[in-house]
Amino acid sequence: MNVRYRVELSQAERAELPTLLSRGKHAARKLKRAQILVAAGAGASDDEIARAVAVGGSTVYWTKRRFVEGNLERALSEDPRPGADRKLTGKEEALLVATACASPPEAAPAGR
Repeated sequence: MNVRYRVELSQAERAELPTLLSRGKHAARKLKRAQILVAAGAGASDDEIARAVAVGGSTVYWTKRRFVEGNLERALSEDPRPGADRKLTGKEEALLVATACASPPEAAPAGR
């Protein structure tokens, strides 16, 4: 990680990030990335940012890199994560939830 990415925020981005941080509910990771970009735009070093936002240095590095190589939305968003295919379709999942949340049948013994 010898490359240093320099974050230069536009006026629109400078206005958007504080709004994102102050309003609504967002994923914690997205908020941390926004905090990283605000601090980086203010000229803080990677080590200072990592301590202030309570993240690792690699998180600062990758957030800044994604911003410089992409844009604000790419820096704030998550890439799809690899993993196993879904076991249930949407309909099957809805049926499972409905069944689990339904009242027990009349013949069921009490207390279970």
